[in-house]
Amino acid sequence: METMVCPMGGGATRLYSTLTQTLSSSSPLPLPPSHLELHQPADTNLDPDFCQAQNGPPVCPLDAAQLLRQCDEALKDRPPRFPRKFIHLSDGDRSPIRVMQWNILAQALGEGLDGFVQCPLEALSWSRRKYLILEEILTYRPHILCLQEVDHYYDTLKPVLVGLGYSSNFCPKPWSPCLDVEGNNGPDGCALFFDQSRFKLLESVNIRLSAMRIPTNQVAVVMMLRCRSTGRCLCVAVTHLKARSGWEWLRSAQGSDLLRHLQNLVQKHCGGPAGDTSPDVPLLICGDFNAVPAEEVYRRFITSPLGLDSAYKKLSQDGSTEPEYTTWKIRPTGECCTTLDYIWYSKDMLRVDAVLDMPTEEQIGPNRLPSFSYPSDHLSLVSDFSFKAKQ
Repeated sequence: METMVCPMGGGATRLYSTLTQTLSSSSPLPLPPSHLELHQPADTNLDPDFCQAQNGPPVCPLDAAQLLRQCDEALKDRPPRFPRKFIHLSDGDRSPIRVMQWNILAQALGEGLDGFVQCPLEALSWSRRKYLILEEILTYRPHILCLQEVDHYYDTLKPVLVGLGYSSNFCPKPWSPCLDVEGNNGPDGCALFFDQSRFKLLESVNIRLSAMRIPTNQVAVVMMLRCRSTGRCLCVAVTHLKARSGWEWLRSAQGSDLLRHLQNLVQKHCGGPAGDTSPDVPLLICGDFNAVPAEEVYRRFITSPLGLDSAYKKLSQDGSTEPEYTTWKIRPTGECCTTLDYIWYSKDMLRVDAVLDMPTEEQIGPNRLPSFSYPSDHLSLVSDFSFKAKQ
């Protein structure tokens, strides 16, 4: 099957000014530990299916098993889940760090702009998709969760996951195409969640990515975390680069800008000299790069002096080839089956212990994604990591 970069939905036509005021042109935004998120909109209504008022502020479920049962009940008439399994690569750590990367498909884009011509409208409804999204997260229960196209952060994902022990940060796109869709739920953006029982937050930074010093519409969330069991630091980033064919040069520039920010942040926490490309803090960079492995931005990451590799290459027999697809969809412009999503890691400081495999073409079905079985046009990537012994 011919690999192609898929055309995305239409661009935004106006600025979401109240949120872009928080984003400077290519400068990171340090957020104080006591307030990780951007200010929550005053008119946010928490999802009543998950958060019930109990003589005071709404309370969200604290038990993951209970919430998973709730999802099962709400989805009892749906087709079976994809039977994915972990491919174990080493004995690994007894308590590895589980990382999930996932473009969950913004609700406004799924219903309004993306044109999934083979997906029934009922399968795209938020009343159904929210259960499928939470079920996917709860099934694998990652310690670090990196999401793109999040437009239900404040009303659903944040309150539910905070109730399960996660802390998080969200960074909206300055010009989100969701705002052009009638009845939208606000701008989409990137969100990064971490399990507070495993990690302590040291610093959180929101970045508006630049190309040649010109601010763009793409963002990243970066966190410096300390593992509570080992005391070791870990720098985690989530991003979503520019979509569409013809913008390869921009994705490359955005990727270079992100790598520069990460190097500076790690050097700051290591106390190393400026220009030191091998600091003692491993990196995890998750994202929808909108780029196939042949693109320049991929080459920039794989050849970076930061010593990065892609975890999902481990699924291939030779350990050097990306999966055939991480997204598979049918739009009015045609069928698109390609690899755009990655989990990058510091290969000299982290070991990949296990990787969740991909569903087969038969399991995905002839109408592709999204579907009644799966809520997004992108598949989740899940990988277990452990720290390598220090040299």
